[in-house]
Amino acid sequence: MLSETPIIKQRNTLSGHLGFPMAEQHRKTTLDSGWLAARSTEVHFTGIQLTTTHPPTSPTSPWMQALVPGTVLATLVKNKLVPDPFYGLQNEHIIDIADSGRDYYTFWFFTTFHCNFSSNQHCDLNFRGINYSADVYLNGHKIVLPKGMFRRHSLDVTDILHPDGTNLLAVLVHPPEHPGTIPPEGGQGGDHEIGKDVATQYVEGWDWMAPIRDRNTGIWDEVSISVTGPVKVIDPHLVSTFSDNYKRAYLHTTTELENRSSWTAECSLSIQVTIELDDSICLLEHLQTQHISIPAKSQVQYTFPELPFYKPNLWWPNGMGEQSLYNVVINIDVKGFGESDSWSHHFGFRKIESHIDDATGGRLFKVNGEQIFIRGGNWILSDGLLRLSKKRYNTDIKFHADMNFNMIRCWGGGLAERPEFYHYCDYYGLLVWQEFWITGDVDGRGVPVSNPNGPRDHDLFLFCARDTVKLLRNHPSLALWVGGNEQIPPDDINAALKNDLRLHPYFENMDESSKPVGDLSPMLRDPSQYLDGTRIYVQGSLWDGFADGMGNFTDGPYEIQNPEDFFKDYFYNYGFNPEVGSVGVPVAATIRATMPSEGWQIPVFKKLPNGYIEEVPNPIWDYHKYIPYSKPTKVHDQIQLYGSVKDLDDFCLKAQLVNYIQYRALLEGWTSRMWSKYTGVLIWKTQNPWTGLRGQFYDHLLDQTAGFYGCRCAAEPIHVQLNLATYFIEVVNTTSEELSNVAIEASVWDLEGTCPYYTLHENLSLLPKKVAPVVEMKYPKSKDPKPVYFLLLKLYNMSDRRIISRNFYWLHLSGGDYKLLEPYRKKKIPLKITSKFSIEESTYNVQMHVTNTSKRPDSRSSATARQSDGLYGTYPLETVHCGAEKEHETGWFKRIHNCFAGKSDGFKVTEINGPDVGVAFFLHFSVHTSKMDSKEGEDTRILPVHYSDNYFSLIPGETIPINISFEVPQGVTPRVVLHGWNYDGGQTIHSVA
Repeated sequence: MLSETPIIKQRNTLSGHLGFPMAEQHRKTTLDSGWLAARSTEVHFTGIQLTTTHPPTSPTSPWMQALVPGTVLATLVKNKLVPDPFYGLQNEHIIDIADSGRDYYTFWFFTTFHCNFSSNQHCDLNFRGINYSADVYLNGHKIVLPKGMFRRHSLDVTDILHPDGTNLLAVLVHPPEHPGTIPPEGGQGGDHEIGKDVATQYVEGWDWMAPIRDRNTGIWDEVSISVTGPVKVIDPHLVSTFSDNYKRAYLHTTTELENRSSWTAECSLSIQVTIELDDSICLLEHLQTQHISIPAKSQVQYTFPELPFYKPNLWWPNGMGEQSLYNVVINIDVKGFGESDSWSHHFGFRKIESHIDDATGGRLFKVNGEQIFIRGGNWILSDGLLRLSKKRYNTDIKFHADMNFNMIRCWGGGLAERPEFYHYCDYYGLLVWQEFWITGDVDGRGVPVSNPNGPRDHDLFLFCARDTVKLLRNHPSLALWVGGNEQIPPDDINAALKNDLRLHPYFENMDESSKPVGDLSPMLRDPSQYLDGTRIYVQGSLWDGFADGMGNFTDGPYEIQNPEDFFKDYFYNYGFNPEVGSVGVPVAATIRATMPSEGWQIPVFKKLPNGYIEEVPNPIWDYHKYIPYSKPTKVHDQIQLYGSVKDLDDFCLKAQLVNYIQYRALLEGWTSRMWSKYTGVLIWKTQNPWTGLRGQFYDHLLDQTAGFYGCRCAAEPIHVQLNLATYFIEVVNTTSEELSNVAIEASVWDLEGTCPYYTLHENLSLLPKKVAPVVEMKYPKSKDPKPVYFLLLKLYNMSDRRIISRNFYWLHLSGGDYKLLEPYRKKKIPLKITSKFSIEESTYNVQMHVTNTSKRPDSRSSATARQSDGLYGTYPLETVHCGAEKEHETGWFKRIHNCFAGKSDGFKVTEINGPDVGVAFFLHFSVHTSKMDSKEGEDTRILPVHYSDNYFSLIPGETIPINISFEVPQGVTPRVVLHGWNYDGGQTIHSVA
């Protein structure tokens, strides 16, 4: 029966994005602690003996504490039995499975658990991922698990368990069957043998990754015990359809139901849909109950009558709206028993469509009928040793949202990502492109030429693919399935995937007016009865609207570029680039934390006869896949544009300047041609699953590079920018709302602190989803331009002077360089920083206002104290007055006021006084422990930290708010440190006693 009116009730599920259920079977216990592991050749008991008469009782040789979920190598690293493979060259000191043989990485994993259940209840032992196959022993009984890394195993162990005692579980895990050999020259996927198995392919090494010695052997994903009654709920499928221009929505639900009893089960099957209002209550939208009979020892598929919703809260991608999520709970009660099973999942009402755009040839995506310009990144996995965690996923995905990205591509040589990954993509609004386990290098090309027929067992591949679809299909963030990276799956696999993942007719490209309203046509199956049916399948990353659309290698480039080239007509000629990459050196502290001192040597700058620079990195940097900041014959060394480099700190700081410019220009260049030339771009790549030195916006330790903030700036939903090729000021509006009564202010500042150019353009209107060239910059075409100068662009509302977009550039004349910035470091620009902190449990929140207090005699600020409540306006406009003399001050000193005590809120003012007037350039914060006697190379950073902005600059009189949040381990006292081009050594801004 259907409830007539929604009701308010107390929440009965975990609240908050860290705790909401992710396809949870209730009554599930996760087995994620207390595991032991041992090499199989060192254990002299059988699995039956281990789980009956001779169980290990402590981590004494050969047994050790195990990491489950995790891998053999992760367990060995945890126990310090092998060196950290991500540090320096230590990976070379770990035995590779090609040299040791598979037995060396064949391991026992052992644990004990209790499980209480009564008659007519059933207990399942669940493995969500094992690589590659396993023999399971439980209380003396053996169960052989079939091979395949991406398949779930659910074992009915009811008759094996001791319901009132301790259960002994031992799992013998076997490595992939074709681990392959690493050629001396390395290469993309080693010798490609791993492609014969259905497993991750990056593990033999890539041009961005060192080999993983155990090939990720282990119980790498969740292990659990679940208890149900006679009837079990299996893999429900949730689908939304719409009518009346998205004012009406319908929830379609189909589930598998298995009756394990020997009698016909009379059942009450209910579906409940709620939405959270706040932390204490939720709104019940629907409660529907159906009565069904399920024959004994049978499995049936049941489809609920569709549930109607009027004006539902829609789920939108990041930058387009809210990520509204409903909680769907399915319960089954069995007559004479009671509640038998329960399943829940968060669900977003949204519709994703895509087609090949006639104007650009690129694939164009729509969400809820609105076009979305894709700006995102390629993703491998969060950790190369598969040390996966909800906490790490939360940071990873929030970082992507903080960069204003709206899509993540899960590359085919990596994982079918985990539900926890998708959970945070749902929460933060990141669309996901999910590939299956095919890559061109390992499945059809490369050196040596690899096998084009994919894995040996095609049926296994398809089984894993279908199981992965069932695992992930209910997540609103999942946007499309792709057969493989730079390759199409073998013909039979490709044909099967096309059939299995065919769209339901409702989701094919049709006008909304032609769609069925309410009940679907009786000729059509309910869309929730499809394996998926709601999102497209594309056969490969270079086909059907991506790159040239025909499978030719037209992604890339992957090297440093001249920033202005991203804006030029000849740069990339196809509508959607799935991979374009560049540099990514982290900060110096990360180099020191991940390499011995011989790895702290900066590259040698070798002058070539053609005048270009070739960078020659040290062997450790080379091993960690360093990409140089020069491209001889095309791009002059971008770090040496700033002058000679003194040491590691100097190199990494200048690298951050280049990182910022490079990635901001990349995204601004693509966005400048939104819809006219491009429909989207995905950067290769956003992060590294190890301590690599290329293609990343944050390093493996979770510290952001300046490229992170260049992307954050460029990918704003509404953005003002300078076209580096035409020198036109452009405004990008990716939203569905027209902008009116806005103004653009452009001011140029020189190294003497004066403003030689200022212009204001008022009363502008900007159409939705458009790029508008507004006006050509007259500087530096004006008389006597400065060789190096700063440009500040501000887009703001005229009604309340709230800034919508702010963009700061440092520029040089054509053919010039930034070497004049080197003596500018000696300038002492005064700052005033007011800060307030609060602590909630272990999370610190610091709110700051940073002001450049240098002024000229006629400087007048019109800043208002009221903060904006608008979507984009975050701080008031500072009016700029130019052309004054420098104000002189004597002395250079700093005053720090500590006004904090214990864990109460505190307020603090820090003043850094200096005699000079000018731009406070390239300011950035970091957070450290208060330990002051750290040794050289010791990493005192507290990571991760979330900054509202970083690597920013301030013109005279300007104020910017900065919010910082981070978690601190118990007993650690944090301090916030300010760094900058004009502030050598760092200034402690904030210390909490």
